[in-house]
Amino acid sequence: MKRVLFLLLLCILQGFTVSRAEEIAGNWPQSKAKAWGKQEGWLVGCNFTPSSAINQLEMWQADTFDPRTIDRELGWAHDLGFNSVRVFLHDLLWQQNTNAFLQRMDRFLELADKHQIRVMFVIFDSCWDPDPHLGKQPEPRPHVHNSGWVQSPGRRFMEHPEHLDELKPYVEGVIGHFRADRRIAFWDLFNEPDNLNSKKEPQAKKTAALLLLKKVFVWAREVNPTQPMTSGVWQGDWSDPKKLSPFEEIQLEQSDIITFHNYGTLTNVEQCVRALKAYGRPIICTEYMARPNGSTFNPILGYFKQHDIGAYNWGFVSGKTQTIYPWDSWSKTYTNEPPLWFHDILRTDGSPYMAEEVQYIRSVTSTKDAAKTR
Repeated sequence: MKRVLFLLLLCILQGFTVSRAEEIAGNWPQSKAKAWGKQEGWLVGCNFTPSSAINQLEMWQADTFDPRTIDRELGWAHDLGFNSVRVFLHDLLWQQNTNAFLQRMDRFLELADKHQIRVMFVIFDSCWDPDPHLGKQPEPRPHVHNSGWVQSPGRRFMEHPEHLDELKPYVEGVIGHFRADRRIAFWDLFNEPDNLNSKKEPQAKKTAALLLLKKVFVWAREVNPTQPMTSGVWQGDWSDPKKLSPFEEIQLEQSDIITFHNYGTLTNVEQCVRALKAYGRPIICTEYMARPNGSTFNPILGYFKQHDIGAYNWGFVSGKTQTIYPWDSWSKTYTNEPPLWFHDILRTDGSPYMAEEVQYIRSVTSTKDAAKTR
């Protein structure tokens, strides 16, 4: 009983602290956000994990960090006309070895810059396995979509929100270290925070995730990065403020630029964009493209370009994440490559999955008014 009362009091006090902080430091004025968007030009790229990594930890840990593969695959991204990539981090990497982690991030930025690619880092992620661990990561489960992807933070924090403030040094340390780095386009603070996509989720996860979402905006603003920050909405009806969830209210009110996910048809994308234009800020789709769902480059990428909506499709080179398989591979058995890839553009050797698709991507990204390289 005492523990319950303690947690209740803690949450009340934390909520008061966050609310007060939000009054002091809000999001960018619309004018500043629009000026940023005009300066950047059209950002286009993909969610990037090297084909040699099953998840964020394998991508970044010292024993498996793979600059050779990263360099090669970022070169392929540049060849497609991509000028930006979205990349996921993990709080455990900060705890493991702070300086080494920052050095590997800097190395990644060097490689991206070599290929004239800007980077958008994701700080937290609420998707898939809630029990991440450092060290050797599991081998991919055959024919299963993202079988090794892990949440950040994991169960320890989602079950015990009284520990959330321990994550503040990670947020402020990473963003503060790169707060004025021209190679970073913007910061994605929390990916799909209200996504309860695992049967093993902690019971208190939704409450803890909402509290962390509030806190991460406050912590990030305390270091005052020159790059904008955001957290993307991904479900629901955004046309009516009265229908927004508590998560969406924070994401849309606190973000400097508006980001969203959509794996639907062009008609569905158009509805989302119409709703989000009401916020008067640059709009970027940070996840799209699932071929069997009707979410395809042609015509959606062309629509994004025409309306100056930034675009990051999910997946790039088919590899250990196995995202060529659909989401239902978690419950349905596949024994061979699916008849139609779900995500990803290139095979491991760099050859296109669909030659006509790659030709279309290049036809859209080849325009001269894409994002500027500074």
